[in-house]
Amino acid sequence: MMEDWYFEFIKFVKNLYKKDSVALHEPLFIGNEKKYVLDCIDSTFVSSVGQYVNLIEKKLSEYTNSEYCIMTVNGTSALHVALSLAGVMPDTEVITQPLTFVATCNAISYCGAKPVFVDVDEDTLGMSPKSLKKFLKENCKIYDKKVVNKITGKEISAIVPMHTFGHTCRIDEIVQIAMEFNIPVVEDAAEAMGSFYKNKHAGIFGLMGVLSFNGNKIITSGGGGAIITDNQELAQKAKHISTTAKLPHKWEYYHDEIGYNYRMPNINAALLLGQLENLEKFVKIKRELAKTYKNFFDAIGINFITEPINAKSNYWLNAIMLDSRKERDEFLEFTNSNGVNTRPVWVLMNKLPMYKGCYTFESKTAEYLEDRVVNIPSGVML
Repeated sequence: MMEDWYFEFIKFVKNLYKKDSVALHEPLFIGNEKKYVLDCIDSTFVSSVGQYVNLIEKKLSEYTNSEYCIMTVNGTSALHVALSLAGVMPDTEVITQPLTFVATCNAISYCGAKPVFVDVDEDTLGMSPKSLKKFLKENCKIYDKKVVNKITGKEISAIVPMHTFGHTCRIDEIVQIAMEFNIPVVEDAAEAMGSFYKNKHAGIFGLMGVLSFNGNKIITSGGGGAIITDNQELAQKAKHISTTAKLPHKWEYYHDEIGYNYRMPNINAALLLGQLENLEKFVKIKRELAKTYKNFFDAIGINFITEPINAKSNYWLNAIMLDSRKERDEFLEFTNSNGVNTRPVWVLMNKLPMYKGCYTFESKTAEYLEDRVVNIPSGVML
């Protein structure tokens, strides 16, 4: 019976985590988090000014090998600012993928733009360079150095690939295609802290990249995000508009443009610093967990999703590929009813009510994955 391996899986996971109820992903605090947070409280600088928010920017720049890092309150706000600075204007379009978390498209919408969807690759779960290039060549034309979607008549102002579950897409190919058409790339690396592609950290291939430190990420600040870039002018501008566009002064409050209250509070940065100090340990443990899962699923003939070629993944969320939506739904019902939290991949963005009217070029592979991919418990085990 098909359900036989369901029982094996439940037993296997509960034994791994030594728990009767296993969450999909929960944070682990084993370092200096409390020490730094208490120090921050004692300093009274718990809001957007303080030593920890400056220090974490320096440490994240060093880790990702980016020239600049700007901390924000969450990954969505980081993407909103990055897209704005990349030149995304109202009534333009941004190319992205239908298989992504809704924040990707929400940030595009905050700029007054609309997403356009190209397909993903089955092995990376991320944007397909082939589908991207085909869309640009077949469906777009150039007017006055602007790339225009012939179907909608709107300018393409940016490309946003997303690194799904920490597995990097073929980002170098995507950036190369974007350069041919002079379109900026903003990487949604919200799930890819600690992931590398061809020995470069996710998020530093494009003009800018964004990271997320939400409570379910590999390291967390409770809520938090970051913009990473090698462009000094964009970095300075990002910090300026994410701190309400206030000009520096000892007492005057003068703001020279519309800005956002997006700066990460110092107390969140203190928590994140303690987490960052254990990131390499967390990645190592999660990669060992992925190997353990792969051995288990290989033995029973289930497809466990592994890192793509040339990538070193953080394996933020482990995932399996089942044979059909029916099997997917049966597995989800069984596991969640028996104390093991699993979840399906997201409903495709072009099926959501606010984005179903946006132009979709291709989504065949995304639809195939939507029917079959399930995330399984992926928290860092002690």
